[in-house]
Amino acid sequence: MASSMRGLTQFIADIRACRVKELEEKRINKEMANIRRQFKDPQLSSYQRKKYVSKLIFVYILGYKVDVGHFEAANLVTSNKYTEKQIGYLAMTLMLHEHSELLLMVVNSIKKDLEENNEYNNCLALHAIANVGSNEMAETLGPSVHRLLISPTSPNFVKKKAALTLLRLYRKYPEVLPVAEWAQRIVSIMDDEDLGVVVSVTSLVMAMAQDNLDAFSVCYQKAVDRLHKLIIDREYAATYSYYRIPTPWLQVKLLRLLQYYPPSMDPTVLDVLQKVIKAILNNSVEVASNVQQNNAQNAILFEAIGLAIHLDASSAMVTDAAELLARFISSKETNVRYLGLDTMAHLAARSDSLYSIKQHQATIINSLRDKDVSVRRRALDLLYSMCDTDNAEIIVGELLRYLKVADYGLREEMVLKIAISTEKFATSYKWYIDTILQLISSAGDHVGEEVWYRVVQITTNTDNLQEYASRAVFEHLRQPQCHESLVKVGGYILGEYGHLVANEPGLSPIEQFQALHSKSPYCSAPTRALLLTTYIKWVNVFPEIKDHLVNVFERYRYVLDAELQQRACEYYALATRPQEELLQQMCEEMPPFPPRGSALLNRLNKKHTDTEDGRVWIIGGKEANEDQFRKGRKATVDTNVTGANGAAATSGGGPDLMSLADLDLNGPTGLMAAKPVLNSSPSIDKWYEKLCMSNDGILYEDNAIQMGVKSEYHGHLGRIALYVGNKMSVPLTAFTASVTGYNPDAVSLTFAKIPSNTIHPKTQAQHVIHIESKKPFEGAPILMISYLAGSLTSINIQLPLLVTKFFEGVTLTQADFFERWKLIGGAPREAQVVFPITLDASGGVDLVKNKKILTGHGFSLLLDVDPNPLNLVGAGVLHTSAAGKVGCLLRLEPNKVAKLCRLTVRSTSEEVAAQVMQAMQKPLSKNSAL
Repeated sequence: MASSMRGLTQFIADIRACRVKELEEKRINKEMANIRRQFKDPQLSSYQRKKYVSKLIFVYILGYKVDVGHFEAANLVTSNKYTEKQIGYLAMTLMLHEHSELLLMVVNSIKKDLEENNEYNNCLALHAIANVGSNEMAETLGPSVHRLLISPTSPNFVKKKAALTLLRLYRKYPEVLPVAEWAQRIVSIMDDEDLGVVVSVTSLVMAMAQDNLDAFSVCYQKAVDRLHKLIIDREYAATYSYYRIPTPWLQVKLLRLLQYYPPSMDPTVLDVLQKVIKAILNNSVEVASNVQQNNAQNAILFEAIGLAIHLDASSAMVTDAAELLARFISSKETNVRYLGLDTMAHLAARSDSLYSIKQHQATIINSLRDKDVSVRRRALDLLYSMCDTDNAEIIVGELLRYLKVADYGLREEMVLKIAISTEKFATSYKWYIDTILQLISSAGDHVGEEVWYRVVQITTNTDNLQEYASRAVFEHLRQPQCHESLVKVGGYILGEYGHLVANEPGLSPIEQFQALHSKSPYCSAPTRALLLTTYIKWVNVFPEIKDHLVNVFERYRYVLDAELQQRACEYYALATRPQEELLQQMCEEMPPFPPRGSALLNRLNKKHTDTEDGRVWIIGGKEANEDQFRKGRKATVDTNVTGANGAAATSGGGPDLMSLADLDLNGPTGLMAAKPVLNSSPSIDKWYEKLCMSNDGILYEDNAIQMGVKSEYHGHLGRIALYVGNKMSVPLTAFTASVTGYNPDAVSLTFAKIPSNTIHPKTQAQHVIHIESKKPFEGAPILMISYLAGSLTSINIQLPLLVTKFFEGVTLTQADFFERWKLIGGAPREAQVVFPITLDASGGVDLVKNKKILTGHGFSLLLDVDPNPLNLVGAGVLHTSAAGKVGCLLRLEPNKVAKLCRLTVRSTSEEVAAQVMQAMQKPLSKNSAL
């Protein structure tokens, strides 16, 4: 560029040749005058415009004010030449702020560049949006940036820039972008083959998922899948190997992303995560000699330990990690000590047992005197988190000693943590009062109002504490040096409870007055106003020193401060009244404070605000973090998710499982040979109802995919083989399958493994779902499928899994049946419904269909039990792991004349009767034969 614009090159050379600032300013003023004159020329060529705007950019970079050329820069943005467009965008991003009106002129041009097929123009537009990022740009251009990100034709480097541009816009204006609508499409790009794209998109997902946990829940599976590929399978390009560590930046982001969600309930997912974390821990045992490799390795290690703590703080893996952390907090490297203390604070904030941390208490206390202030701050956080009733006196004592020499930036936070720890873990009232008063005395100006407020609140609400508090605060007031906060505490406590110790030697009313009043001249006006209130209280309880107190009111009646003067006048009038009834009423003892949250905790929590990448835990004990998670992490994630494998894979679970693979999907009724049908509701309902009464068949089909199932059930256990076939000539990428819409306490559904997320053309993949019936459950779970084939397609369909799948038919005699029928009785263990009858082609009762429905739902038909041959009687037992076996009986009574049918279900479990009724009513009442 410089060689093609000789005028610009010469101008830069002239500026560099200036030896003093005056010569530089003179040369710049001369050039600015020439540029203003040239811009007035209507015949100015685009080359000249580009050259002069480049000079203005250079002048702006030097720090001089540029008030000309903005319009010309905007015109350059609309140019078709890349070099001119580049200079225009550069000038716009440097010299225009986000509220400039000129930006409105170029928004359409930027949008045009985003929608072109020219990747270089795309990148220039993305850079401009990311650097300026106005509200109007976010609102107008955000959808275009999103389209550029998800477009299959966008080059990888354009996708990376688009993801980072969206991240910039979201951080500035999160309310403008429809994040929930874009969530599934953005998450699908985490399966991209290019790891650079994955790193950029993961950064975007991390920011958005923190505020939209439910919408981005599928990213949990994506993160687990990618970690398994990187660490276990070692699937990554050599370009992304950093000192033989596969893309450490991506590993750290994925490990942090998993901590935003509650731990998975799927044992398959947990097993994969445990393998990943164990591999990371094993890889970090040996310390690398290379500093860069060691730093990358440690970054992954500490995030992996954080994830292990998040999953289960009491696991054996966390115990091993605690031993590793003990080595790190004694390291010679400052960064390693910092990370070790921070991760150990995370463990202390989540763990039930602090034994492994308390073993290194001496080392942690010594870290308070570390040469680096950030390490000292982390040591303070850790000591606060690990404090309990056993070690509170030791830790608080060390903090009080260190407070005298601590950094001024740490003292206010130390005061809050000492005060909170003292209150939470006090073993005696005496120790609490002595510690708090010593804290106020030592910390001085670093004691906030909340500290002495809390002391007053606790003293007022604790009768056993008031006498000792009065005695202790008086001893502090007798010291020559006494901080104003201590005077406030003394004024309130002695004013309320000084009479409790007034008869003790050295604590007489006059001595209390002298000790407190001697500090008054050195206090501020608000504190002296508080002392006046103390004195009027004493007028009521200590009449022997009334003259001294009235004299104080008399002197304060003439001070310049309006508040003090008004109080003194009112108190003087009240104290000198001949009748004392009003004085006694107004000076009654303060009632206990109502229950309220600690102001100290509120103040401390404000000091630990979240960054753009928010913490997944707060500094404090386990109790504090339980409250935090109840408030901030209410969203749940369904982690029973998998992708699809390119080939029909099984979990290798033994002969029973292997037998599921014998479903012929290539035959006349198979997946690949079936005729394509439209995705219409009647077809889906028909397939679903058939599968509710049989164990194999088609579940769903459209022009792109076809899904079939083969299942088997034994007792309370079952398994479903889900076959997904790709009917297209292009692969299905970013394939995700998850099961939701069920109660995990009643039924458990887990995929056997997490396979690949790609289904190749004209192939099928198998998923095996393990099922356990724990107790009776209602409804059917929902299978959620999403895949990418040009555009993102999502399918939600019910799995044919009803409570009747776990029924086993039983045979009963006529006497046994009716005896049990009567024993169960009517409501509430009976469910009954009447519905229109289904007649066969000859006008009679369709017994064949009704028998098929009853036996398909697991009941045994009991022949010759009911006197009426049209009535059907069945019996079955529901198998569950938690509730055991539950018996169930039913009678189906058709009435041909009334064209009605009555279904009665009785069970030893009220909910089972209702669930069986719900499962069987719809197929029985349908007019068309199944």
